[in-house]
Amino acid sequence: MATTPEGTNGSMTKRDLIDEVVKLYPRFSGRDAEVMVNAVFDSMTEALARGERIEIRGFGSFVVKHRQAREGRNPKTGALVPVAAKRVPFFKVGKELKLRVDGKQPTEQAPSSSTEAPGAGG
Repeated sequence: MATTPEGTNGSMTKRDLIDEVVKLYPRFSGRDAEVMVNAVFDSMTEALARGERIEIRGFGSFVVKHRQAREGRNPKTGALVPVAAKRVPFFKVGKELKLRVDGKQPTEQAPSSSTEAPGAGG
């Protein structure tokens, strides 16, 4: 499990991710790790730009959601302003990641039918 890099105030940057790849796989140079990390992010960006869904098992999925045009308000003046329709990326966390972030092991699973008494079945 990775620890929080010093000096990042609890956040991980792309540079920190590249350094982590180099630390875990010392056979790759820093430049190689940078190329790999950039290739992954570029591929994901291009897929989302095409409207494709990205699913990474155990991590989560990325989809593009369509937002309708609407009228918003300028928070400073309160004036109505038109907001154009747009497409925005959306991330839905996977079950395994959700459990890990909560400090639980991914192998811990709740019973699929908790309302049924033990031994009862049909």
